Amino acid sequence: MAKNILITEKPSVAMEFAKVLNINTSRKDGYLEADNWIITWCVGHLVTMSYPEKYDEKLKFWRLDTLPFIPEEYKYEVIPSVQKQFNTIQSLLTREDVSTIYVATDSGREGEYIYRLVEQMIGVKNKDRKRVWIDSQTEEEIKRGIREAKELDEYDSLADSAYLRAKEDYLIGINFSRLLTIIYGRRAAKELDQDKISISVGRVMTCVLGMVVSREREIRNFVKVPYYKIVGEFGNKEENKYFKAEWKITDNSSKKDSVKLYNDTGFKKEQDAKAFIMELKDKKATVKEIKKSKQKENAPLLFNLAEIQNECTKRFKIKPDETLDIIQNLYEKKLVTYPRTDARVLSTAVAKIISKNLNGIAKGYKDEEVQGYIKQMAEEKYSTNIVKTKYVNDSKITDHYAIIPTGQGYENYEKLPDLHKQIYKVIVKRFLAIFYPPAEFNKISVVVTIDNEQFSTSGKVCTKTGYLDIAKNKNVKDQSKENETVQDNLEILTKLKKNSEVGIINFETKDAETSPPSRYNSGSMILAMENAGKLIEDEELREQIKGAGIGTSATRAEIIKKLEKIKYININGKTQIITPTVKGEAIYDVVNMSMPDMLNPKLTASWEKGLEMVAKKEIESAEFMGKLESYIKAKINKLVVRR
Repeated sequence: MAKNILITEKPSVAMEFAKVLNINTSRKDGYLEADNWIITWCVGHLVTMSYPEKYDEKLKFWRLDTLPFIPEEYKYEVIPSVQKQFNTIQSLLTREDVSTIYVATDSGREGEYIYRLVEQMIGVKNKDRKRVWIDSQTEEEIKRGIREAKELDEYDSLADSAYLRAKEDYLIGINFSRLLTIIYGRRAAKELDQDKISISVGRVMTCVLGMVVSREREIRNFVKVPYYKIVGEFGNKEENKYFKAEWKITDNSSKKDSVKLYNDTGFKKEQDAKAFIMELKDKKATVKEIKKSKQKENAPLLFNLAEIQNECTKRFKIKPDETLDIIQNLYEKKLVTYPRTDARVLSTAVAKIISKNLNGIAKGYKDEEVQGYIKQMAEEKYSTNIVKTKYVNDSKITDHYAIIPTGQGYENYEKLPDLHKQIYKVIVKRFLAIFYPPAEFNKISVVVTIDNEQFSTSGKVCTKTGYLDIAKNKNVKDQSKENETVQDNLEILTKLKKNSEVGIINFETKDAETSPPSRYNSGSMILAMENAGKLIEDEELREQIKGAGIGTSATRAEIIKKLEKIKYININGKTQIITPTVKGEAIYDVVNMSMPDMLNPKLTASWEKGLEMVAKKEIESAEFMGKLESYIKAKINKLVVRR
């Protein structure tokens, strides 16, 4: 009788598939077997690319005359520590009674690569091969994944991009690390007072090191420049009806183009600022402009991996790889959807049945605060039809939609560590917020003129909290006090009349100074990598300009971890602030002197874009490989000739 075999990426995932397929047999050595099904598993990567010395023993020694090293055919080998499990899979995949292989490794580029390497090493023939592609590990999603499994061939272009990514990292790492170590290693070792040093270069890793060192040197070389602003106090202080406004240069200002100005809002010297104040004394102030508006602010988009990693670094001071491990665990416990996603929106298909997730949370998640939010949703009759909102966009989803709670898996919740529970709650609250109405604000901006000089102020007060009921972490009492203060100020501004005279109470100088850029922390670095080296603080803007990033959601945390492991960077355990080590700066200087474009995020992002184009069948693998080989040869020729 013909059997199906299903292969997962790790044993714990295999057990979930076994439950869904009702395989109640005892676990054998590396697999499970029932009448119709065999289930086996990898343990992460089982096969890896061979080191150069496996091609030729002479390549064990690092010499310039062996570079560039670009094999015509690549060699692979089984990782010794997992040889036993590989042998088990090999015996199962080649069994005559196995007719169909269901590939259920992780639904992404790396998961595809893990299986394809195993299949390549075994030389699987004459079997039907199907791909199980799922967004969560809930029972219905696993059943759907098996039922709707496509032919594995449909994922060949994804596999091609996975192989190319590995070859690219391999060739750049081996060739450039050897090249720079041979040419500059002794010099760098002497600078670091070491006997010898190996210079590690990586396609993404070196670029990230560049971002850290460049930022550190910007800060180190930064010189604070003080300057002096002018603040006017207007109104009637005795009646407690007054407001403050700041001076800013305009085209009509008497100080336009003055060399005494530092910028549009301040003077280089305090004495010049005070002299300007004296010019304004005994003059009349007029309300030139009053603008009133109402603003609406919607809940932010859902979490992708980069956003939740950044959020957890800020809130819990943990590293991005730890966040990924925790969310991977929540995924395997069926509590959240697939973690390694770049999307911050849902698909139309998921949005149409989203009430399932909400009902699951309402019934199963025994958290008092969250139950209060769900109760409010029911009482206020908030709509759950989000199909036509900004939270649903099929065109912004590649492999997987945003990370959301499944509304299932609560049988596993109580045993979770406390931090896992807290991160789960962060994901739930971000999800529930999209069903809440927008927050509403009253805003007013006022311009006061004295002759041709202009002073401006504005006020904004929240009139309806909407989604802020969930999203804000501030103490509610503190927030309401703050709101009251702003409200008082707003009322004063609202009562002003255009073209009316307003009393001048006082002018004063306000000390200001330029500030250096901030250091990256491990979370903000993930966001900067996602945006090809630009750290964009505004969340909405980040989403709009997002293009090709550095690395992928699956690899970014690991790259930061590696840089710390090889002692190129330090990460402060309490603050997660990243700084370069002396060694890291020395390596940066070598790369900057020899091949500076390796430090350029745009170049690294363009390679990543190329891999994406291969996966989408927009370019052929051969074209990508040709460009890569030419790039490596050109770099080596340039440096070797220069020497």
